[in-house]
Amino acid sequence: MNPTDRDVIAVFGASQVHAGDVAYEDGVECGRRLAEAGFAIATGGYGGIMEAACRGAREAGGPTIGVTAPSVFPARSGANQWVDHEIPSDDLVERIGILTSLASGCVALPGSLGTLTELVMAWNLAFVAPFSDEAFGPIVAVGDTWAQVVRSLTDRLDTDGSFVVAAPTAADAVETLVTAIGES
Repeated sequence: MNPTDRDVIAVFGASQVHAGDVAYEDGVECGRRLAEAGFAIATGGYGGIMEAACRGAREAGGPTIGVTAPSVFPARSGANQWVDHEIPSDDLVERIGILTSLASGCVALPGSLGTLTELVMAWNLAFVAPFSDEAFGPIVAVGDTWAQVVRSLTDRLDTDGSFVVAAPTAADAVETLVTAIGES
């Protein structure tokens, strides 16, 4: 299902940020650094950090994939202008499934409930992958909010938080992904 000849990194993040916002600019930096490291990126395809990451990747010459959900977001006119290849999905669950199945790794930038859902779904897929002798790529969560969420859920649910690595910045997240994927 990978339409590129590169490993893909799924980038999750807020839809309600705009050019000039710190979170948007972090998304541009993340996309740019991933493309410079030789990755394609996949996002939800719409605005905010999804647009920012695609913009950064495209401006650095990297391919971009947008996995949209037209029936969930009928007011959105399609993928953002920085998406090379749009993959429409029927619903949010399928959208996350496509994003994670394309991905060799995932990065969660700042966001809200949708980003949390994507992060937790990727974490759960990584957690269960060894049960069927499969592997799931590295997951990096950027910022103190996600670090606190992962610590809290790890403690409260008595689960394994080691599947999600916390990184303070987008640059650190990309470095962590490059190292982890290079070692696998």
